[in-house]
Amino acid sequence: MGTREDLLAGAKQCLAERGLARTTVRDIVAASGTNLAAINYHFGTRDQLLNQAMLESTAESVNRILTSLPEGEDLDSDERLTLFWRKLIESFATDRALWSANVEAMAQALHSPELRTEIGAAQVRARTGLSEALGDNDPRIGAIVQTVIGGLLVQALVEPGNAPTAEDLTAGVRALAALSDPRHD
Repeated sequence: MGTREDLLAGAKQCLAERGLARTTVRDIVAASGTNLAAINYHFGTRDQLLNQAMLESTAESVNRILTSLPEGEDLDSDERLTLFWRKLIESFATDRALWSANVEAMAQALHSPELRTEIGAAQVRARTGLSEALGDNDPRIGAIVQTVIGGLLVQALVEPGNAPTAEDLTAGVRALAALSDPRHD
C-alpha cells in the first residue's frame, strides 16, 4: 500500500475504534504509520480524510451485508429483505462507532457543501446497489430502503431496545405497499 491508502486504512481503523468526533490527526498518524504532512498532502485536511474514510467504510459495510445474502432463488423477496434488515441491524451494534460517525457526518454535511455533494453522490450509488441486491433494478426501491436505513440507524443508535426488528420492517413495507394498492379501498 502507498501512503494515501495507509492513511485511509488508519482513518478507517480510528473511525471504528473512536468515532468521527474523537479521532485526532495524531490517532490517524499512529494508526497509519505515516506523518502529519501526509494528511495535508493527500487529503488537504483531517476532515476530508475522515469523510473519505467514513464514506468508504459505510459503503464497505453495506456491501458486506449485501454480498452475504444468498444468491438465486433460495429466499423469497420477504425472506431476503428480512435477512438484509437483520444483518444491517446487527452491524449497527457490532460497528457502532462507524455508524455513529456516519450520523455525525450527516450533521456536518449541513454546513459543508463539499461533504453534501460527496454524500449525495454516495447515496445515488447506494440506491442503485440496494435495488439490485434486493432483486430489482427499480431505483425507487433502493430509495425507500435507503430512507428507512437512515431512520432505523438513528433509532438503533439512540434507543436500540425500541428500534423496529427486521420482521417489523418487512411487514411494514408490505403493509405500506398494500395501502397504495387500488384494491385496498
